[in-house]
Amino acid sequence: MKAEEKLSALGLPLPPPPQPAGSYTRAVRSGQQIFVSGQLPLFEGTVQFCGKVGEDLEVDQGYEAAKLCALNALSILRAEAGDLDGVRIVRVGGYVCSSEGFTGQPQVVNGASDLLAEVLGERGIHARIAVGVSALPLNAAVELEVIAEIID
Repeated sequence: MKAEEKLSALGLPLPPPPQPAGSYTRAVRSGQQIFVSGQLPLFEGTVQFCGKVGEDLEVDQGYEAAKLCALNALSILRAEAGDLDGVRIVRVGGYVCSSEGFTGQPQVVNGASDLLAEVLGERGIHARIAVGVSALPLNAAVELEVIAEIID
């Protein structure tokens, strides 16, 4: 099954690629690699998950926020690569706005990792970092950066 068919079967159609919120571009291609700028949990231009995980939000809400970030990253990758079936995820950087003492960042960023693996199969399994931070742009709970490569 193709990646976009899997997304459709999951009830997760790709949104239009989010536009940059500042003086940068949504992605840069260098050779066969695509570097996707940080993606927030945006839906139709509005942040859906705000605040600190462990204080304002539970881990499962953070997981859903990371999943939405990954969906936005996939929409950019499709726009940059033409389709998702020739894309392999190399690395994911997950940043979780965390309350003091919160250490569940890996469980939150699993939302993105699980979606990428489910949609892309082996091509969605990646190296990763999950980091806790004190604040993110627009009071978002999660921000995700993705490095992918175009494969033949």
